[in-house]
Amino acid sequence: MEKQEKTKYRLAASVKECMKSTPVDRITVKDIVEGAGVARQTFYRNFLDKYDLINWYFDRLVLACFEEIGVSHTVEESLTQKLVFIQEEKSFFMGAFRSEDHNSLKEHDFELILGFYQELIARKTSGPMTEDIRFLLEMYCQGSVYMTVKWIMGGMKEKPEEVARKLVEAMPPKLEAVFRELGLM
Repeated sequence: MEKQEKTKYRLAASVKECMKSTPVDRITVKDIVEGAGVARQTFYRNFLDKYDLINWYFDRLVLACFEEIGVSHTVEESLTQKLVFIQEEKSFFMGAFRSEDHNSLKEHDFELILGFYQELIARKTSGPMTEDIRFLLEMYCQGSVYMTVKWIMGGMKEKPEEVARKLVEAMPPKLEAVFRELGLM
């Protein structure tokens, strides 16, 4: 791992530690750099703000499992893997998803998932989505993020596999038909 990547992970470890005792919205860059033992300039060479750091760390944990959808994993398998990652990093995600900032992880998760599915569908169909499917996909992604956050804030009582199954079962029928046709289910 290169030096810059190691620095990013040190900053992520520091923000995770801060989140154990302080809400995300009250954590400062000063808190993060002091915990990581790096200069403030180092932080800003790598990230725009603390939300950018949190979103970067989230991406590292989650993107790998989603890249396998339609290749070697179904949507449900990838959702399960994502939820397992979240469960393993429980304190980080509980803190990160509490934030209501416009750059929050909730918004980032929605944009990430929506963009991923749009790109995947476009690649597999070699064309743009219909407006109806785009609407259903956006609604499904919003609902998925909402229910994931609800599961996290509720203490993650259900197993990741159960939550993933429910998220897939909640998919609108027209969207499910598209996903099945493309081999994503």
